[in-house]
Amino acid sequence: MSKPHIRHEADYSDPPKRTNSREYLDSLLAPLMLALFGLGGFFVVVCLGTNGAQPIDALGYWNVVVGAGFLAAGLGVVVVDATTSR
Repeated sequence: MSKPHIRHEADYSDPPKRTNSREYLDSLLAPLMLALFGLGGFFVVVCLGTNGAQPIDALGYWNVVVGAGFLAAGLGVVVVDATTSR
């Protein structure tokens, strides 16, 4: 007489950890904000320090507006994150 077939349970192991896309995006927000603030500050300081001749000569003193736009974009990153976070 043959033995009955015994079903063995497989050893349990945790499933591989999946990265949450929200966590990944959150980790990029601070560097993005700092990069935008740095770029905006660079535009403003260089423009005012060179009497509008640099960083983009054709823009003149509109470089200050470009720098202010980068600063506002950096602030926008923070505000959007604060309003959409959990």
